Amino acid sequence: MSPTTPTPPMIGSASAGDPYLPTSGNGGYTVDHYDLDLDYRVSTNRLTATATITGRAITALSRFSLDLAGLSVDKVTVAGRAPTRVMHTARKLLVTPAEPLVAGESFEVVVRYRGAPHPVRSHWGEVGWEELTDGVLVAGQPNGAPSWFPCNDHPSDKATFRIQVTCEAPYTVVSNGPVVAKNTRSGRTTWSFEVREPMAAYLASVQIGRYRRHDLTAAPVAHSLFFPPALARQVAVDFARLGDMISVFSDAFGPYPFPAYSVVVTADDLEIPLEAHGLGVFGKNHVDGAHGSDRLIAHELAHQWFGNSLTLTRWADIWLHEGFACYAEWIWAEAAGGPTAHQNALLHRVDLDKEPKNLAVGDPGPRAMFDDRVYKRGALALHAVRQALGDETFFTALRAYTRTHRHGSVTTDDLLGCFRAASGSRAADKIIARWIDAKSLPQLQAAPPLPATP
Repeated sequence: MSPTTPTPPMIGSASAGDPYLPTSGNGGYTVDHYDLDLDYRVSTNRLTATATITGRAITALSRFSLDLAGLSVDKVTVAGRAPTRVMHTARKLLVTPAEPLVAGESFEVVVRYRGAPHPVRSHWGEVGWEELTDGVLVAGQPNGAPSWFPCNDHPSDKATFRIQVTCEAPYTVVSNGPVVAKNTRSGRTTWSFEVREPMAAYLASVQIGRYRRHDLTAAPVAHSLFFPPALARQVAVDFARLGDMISVFSDAFGPYPFPAYSVVVTADDLEIPLEAHGLGVFGKNHVDGAHGSDRLIAHELAHQWFGNSLTLTRWADIWLHEGFACYAEWIWAEAAGGPTAHQNALLHRVDLDKEPKNLAVGDPGPRAMFDDRVYKRGALALHAVRQALGDETFFTALRAYTRTHRHGSVTTDDLLGCFRAASGSRAADKIIARWIDAKSLPQLQAAPPLPATP
């Protein structure tokens, strides 16, 4: 091929190249914005929807793909034109545009689709759009987003969103971002939400139920509770400390990263609570009117910083989400007058010593991504760094980490860079290597962390 011959366009990879989820995500382009218009009937679980996706080609592309599972596609256009070919497999929508995309070119894809959305099967159970007894829950982590909209389903490709949901008027819809419009016509209500911060597709969520709304104090950030009326007393007690939690974490980690925070309590039992961008979702079994779930409430709130604003670049670094959220539980327990973070660290170090020493939590493998050892060893690694650096340096580094990488994608080395800058040393590198990269279980220092300098 001569130097003047144009490079032929490539076929975009139908994978983001992440070995933990090799069939998820797509190569050759990045998404800037999703505009989702969903018309849903709760009574029959029928969805009719249009997704308008604004993307940008990274390289010249003759074909690209989107993740979409379990729904039927009626029509696709690229830049307003019908593609040369559209093929929909079990998990992929493969699109050959009428004209190849040029490297650096912005393009718009419109997908009209419909069906009865349902979760997708994975190593970690069924994830995605799920019917409740009377409503809907969306739990997208790690690969459930394609169960309800076409997307580039990898956390490293973050985009802004507009999500519009129309359903029967007796139901309340909760989604990501603030409500920017709401109107009711002929017994159906349309809710419109906007997410102006870049968000990973798996963190997009829709919650539908017969919920009552209660808005709490706006200091330090507005937060709202959505719950079945029958659980009003228990919810009022259990989430009464939410504002204090936000204050404690804002002091420790830096300002809360989003305009508001909402909590949804479903009328169904849930196996575990879950986080989404600007949301925490709990089952009725997680409220008892006696603060029995404070640890879980703190955990899901902490994910707004670690996981939702700062999102891992590759799934192998899941400890950057779960280790921080677990350590936040211990920070809150101490602030609330319970065990200190150091006491919790010593306790969990003893428990971990009873577990197999066959997992490097810095690369646990896809089946062990959500193993409890990833959570606890990640938290212990952070505590060990805190012991070595002292409170002032440790929390200065964390605030720099959340500020520098706000709404971005992160790696373990990004965190280490903030520890190096704050401490002027590589002490944290060695500690993280022992706790995160190695399988053997290190000892903790007996003494608690040094107090912060006044």
